[in-house]
Amino acid sequence: MGNWSAREDDRPYIRPARSFNPWLAVAAIGALAWALALYFRTWSEPPPPAPPPAAAPEAAVSAPAPEPAIRHPLVQGSDEPGALPSLETSDSMMRDSVSRLIGGKAFADMVVPYQLVRRIVATVDNLPRRTAPTRAMPLNAVPGALAAVASGEETVIDRGNYKRYVPYVNVAEAVDAPALVRGYVRLYPLFQRAYEELGFPGKYFNDRLMEAIDDLLATPELDAPAKLLRPRVLYEFADPDLETRSAGQKILLRMGPENAARLKAKLWEIRRELLAASGRR
Repeated sequence: MGNWSAREDDRPYIRPARSFNPWLAVAAIGALAWALALYFRTWSEPPPPAPPPAAAPEAAVSAPAPEPAIRHPLVQGSDEPGALPSLETSDSMMRDSVSRLIGGKAFADMVVPYQLVRRIVATVDNLPRRTAPTRAMPLNAVPGALAAVASGEETVIDRGNYKRYVPYVNVAEAVDAPALVRGYVRLYPLFQRAYEELGFPGKYFNDRLMEAIDDLLATPELDAPAKLLRPRVLYEFADPDLETRSAGQKILLRMGPENAARLKAKLWEIRRELLAASGRR
């Protein structure tokens, strides 16, 4: 994959007057692993008078496993492919689309305004994994650091920490889910191209998006602030079950139950719209 910083849209970025789209912020480069097994046999040449032996049959080669069926195919519109920009020049359209969807101030404050399609795709792919590198995310980091407080002999997440996420949750909650999915379907060829470029040729990005959403919706709900450990510089969840959760689930756990519940409600809306766009309900 190319150097993102060297492949920005050639149109200078001018911050919109007002706005952002945190929903899609949901990057690491993944690659498919391929294994090849080669078997060789050597045969002794027979004595000169004897006729040459029949050619040994080639070792049977297992047929490649069929590609998994697409689970959530999108019903594409009749737009001509030429109506969309190339992936390399898509930032102008993406900035305009996202700004209209969520507003200019949020966009200016929260969104990384270049390589948006690639960042969205990489982050969606990473959310169900153990780590999601922030350098590939389409959103700026939430201001501040994770706050912890002593509770007896234990350390827990400070409830005041949850406030850092409220502006992002407010923007996400205000997004019109049907409009969001309509725009996503219209631009889907760009997302698919970026997903294949990321290292997944033949895989269907919308299936991965549904996996990421379902993983987020499966985040456990905690009755009390999570207990923390600090074995090194960064905090970790004291509960091994929480610490081994996906990157996306740990983001929801850190933002607190109320924020997580609001985001889950929006994710359910988006999921329903995506199923409808796949011809299902």
